[in-house]
Amino acid sequence: MMVYCVEDDEAIREIVVYTLRSTGFDAEGFSDGKEFFSALRLNENEPQRINSEDSKKNLLPDLVLLDIMLPGEDGLQILKKLRNDHRTRQIPVIMLTAKGSEFDKVTGLDLGADDYMIKPFGMMELVSRIRAVLRRSEKTTEKAEIIKGNVALFFAEHRVTVDGKEISLTPKEFQLLSLLMEHQGIVFSREQLFSQIWGFEYYGETRTVDVHIRSLRSKLGSAADLIETIRGIGYKIRK
Repeated sequence: MMVYCVEDDEAIREIVVYTLRSTGFDAEGFSDGKEFFSALRLNENEPQRINSEDSKKNLLPDLVLLDIMLPGEDGLQILKKLRNDHRTRQIPVIMLTAKGSEFDKVTGLDLGADDYMIKPFGMMELVSRIRAVLRRSEKTTEKAEIIKGNVALFFAEHRVTVDGKEISLTPKEFQLLSLLMEHQGIVFSREQLFSQIWGFEYYGETRTVDVHIRSLRSKLGSAADLIETIRGIGYKIRK
């Protein structure tokens, strides 16, 4: 598994890369967005994942550690670019930040980050978080597809269609929709959705779940009312 670490503090970057390599990962470090995107340069063909034998090639990593405070483009701008590009949309991202503000946490999660860590953090905790995020991103279901009305969800292809036309979802939007569609008629609270999709403890002030549901409805278009709001509780898929 290849991990890219985008961190402008050389000391932190070096110890993160060293720790990852010492615990069985391949890892490369970058000081800013320019270096990072240079390493992500893609050929016209569909990209492949980086493997240990080809770690220097311009292919995609399995996970990105992304500092928020960077020279030039900051981490949130870089994250937005990753999530808006179909070639990098599925790559798990853990945000690293020296700030402990609610704004940074919520903004990163709303933009599609899979987790966040506040500096200073322990290296073994970081490795544990990386493994947890990778496990969640690799989870599969025995079902090949779920069809509800004019919405079809295909698990293997990570693809959703409405009226036969494919719509573009972020990884978290896809996970939310698949969880709800797999349990049609069951109401999930915001706390349950946050815990199952983001994989860590819910903190009550976040609007992350609502933001993702609103975005999902917008992308579903004519099928937006498939997701029903249960006032004061959460959400479910209409039976």
